[in-house]
Amino acid sequence: MKLENAKLKLPWLEATIILACLFIIIGMGIIHFKMTPHMPILGGVFFLLLYGRMKGISFSAMERAMVQGATSGLGAIYIFFLIGMLISSWMASGTIPTIMFYGFEFISGQAFYAVVFLITSLIGLCIGSSLTTSATIGVAFIGMAGALDLSLAITAGAIISGAFLGDKMSPLSDTTNLASETVGVPLFEHIKNMLWTTIPGFVVTLALFFFLSPQSSGSKVQEIEDMVTALSMYTTISPWSLLPFIIIGGMALKKISAIPTLAAGIVSAIVITFIETPAQTVKEMSDVLYSGFVLNSGVEQLDTILSRGGIQSMYFSISLVLLALAMGGLLFELGIIPSILHAIQKMLINVGRLVSATVFAGIGVNFLAGEQYLSVLLPGKAFQNKYSELGLEGKSLARVLEDAGTVVNPLVPWGVCGVFLTQVLGVTTLEYAPFAFFCILCPFLSLISGWTKMGLHFKK
Repeated sequence: MKLENAKLKLPWLEATIILACLFIIIGMGIIHFKMTPHMPILGGVFFLLLYGRMKGISFSAMERAMVQGATSGLGAIYIFFLIGMLISSWMASGTIPTIMFYGFEFISGQAFYAVVFLITSLIGLCIGSSLTTSATIGVAFIGMAGALDLSLAITAGAIISGAFLGDKMSPLSDTTNLASETVGVPLFEHIKNMLWTTIPGFVVTLALFFFLSPQSSGSKVQEIEDMVTALSMYTTISPWSLLPFIIIGGMALKKISAIPTLAAGIVSAIVITFIETPAQTVKEMSDVLYSGFVLNSGVEQLDTILSRGGIQSMYFSISLVLLALAMGGLLFELGIIPSILHAIQKMLINVGRLVSATVFAGIGVNFLAGEQYLSVLLPGKAFQNKYSELGLEGKSLARVLEDAGTVVNPLVPWGVCGVFLTQVLGVTTLEYAPFAFFCILCPFLSLISGWTKMGLHFKK
């Protein structure tokens, strides 16, 4: 999807009105009528098809645009399939139960949310993938929060804040590399420059999670003991079960791409399952990978926490992502997003306006196209020359793209990350979004930086 390929050249006011109508359709459906996101998104697609036909665009051209939009998300869809199998295989092999078991030894309810944020930040930084971090250690933390009777929404917010902080700052992250490559900035120079907004965001987020965490866990000691006992009785608890997690971390550190890394995590978990559970059959393992792991311990809380994963569990996410990306394809084909981006460029007469426009463009692309990479790529290409004209170095643009692109996608109910995280963590986007403090703070910190010029670098 490129800006110059749009079929229509719309006045910015008309494009804005169409966008407003689209947001009303989607917002009313999801927020007011509490519908699953699929139907409001599909309603938005029908609305755009009708508008496009009224403007003289053939249905065949719009269908091609929808297919092109959906095609841009195929890489994410393959990863969704693999992560569904990863979760179910890690349940069967005891990887996630073992992480929970040992986690209860060291983590109590006291300062729980702050600890979750710190650990997921570190793991996200090490492996460079927010989605993998959330789907592995994040699932374990959600299970622990359930056992401790703590807020799942706040826990999910802590997981997502940490995972995306780590992803944003990791040299292994695809979005971090994309931002630096888009504007031609050396990778580690880009990472160093992001500290201007990342450090304040980290400090404020950590303080908020520490404040929200329960300061006493004495009343939960019995629940923790009961959960540890149940884990040891009904699941596989073994240091060997941690091997898949170690393999994924090692392969990520060696910069091996996501698909072979996830595949190695799945295969190693399957091998451990057969070793630890000799009675397991190939057919049963196949069913676990497709339909998900189901625990029948008789302990309701434990069964609820650990019965999850599988390819089938990803169908909701995949179908929503395809619809959202198809809608994004239409928005480009009909010239709606290009018209607004071109109109914005004419008003960028100072640094504050330029940074603000980049921030809102990144957020807008996330909400309209639902795609994290496009939210970095499109504003980067659209505003790169303007940054140069106003004397700003490319790394200033790269940082803003990460602050308003990379970390905003999990806040979008129909975005690729938002859909995935809702499915994996079992907490809806609207529930966890108010507590994803780091993701919320980053765009605001970029705006402050733009208007105060703190942290911006000008050409000498």
